[in-house]
Amino acid sequence: MTSSPSNAPILEPGEKTLAEFRPDRGKYWRDHGVMAVILMALAGIGLWIIDSPYPAIGSLGAILAVGVRATYLASETLSLRWVLTDRRVILPGGQRAVMLGEIAKVRPLLGDVQIVTSGGDKHLLKHLANGPAVVQRILEARDKRAKRRAD
Repeated sequence: MTSSPSNAPILEPGEKTLAEFRPDRGKYWRDHGVMAVILMALAGIGLWIIDSPYPAIGSLGAILAVGVRATYLASETLSLRWVLTDRRVILPGGQRAVMLGEIAKVRPLLGDVQIVTSGGDKHLLKHLANGPAVVQRILEARDKRAKRRAD
């Protein structure tokens, strides 16, 4: 891994890192751009429906609110990382993980990737550049782990 040891997840003895997933800066800003346009339209339509004389100001406010939020959260969100090992998916911070055998579903969700466990817990890998490839990689690791345990 290319990260510093201070934020590297602690691996179990014999555990191997298969992949590391990080948010993509371009995808992060595109996602927020789409959110801003949708909220701009909803604010403008909502204000027009209630016959407000300021639908354009409301639309501008929606765009500015999303922009400020995106700027404020960018450094925190873009520093997240998820680590796929031959045993589990380690969540950001390295303190929590989802064991591969517990994964019931992995699916794309609005451009992100959602992991659903057999217990019903849901985890979202956000702003990934290639969500379908991440889904495939996690499913392959899960299936390989299940096959190894069955042998």
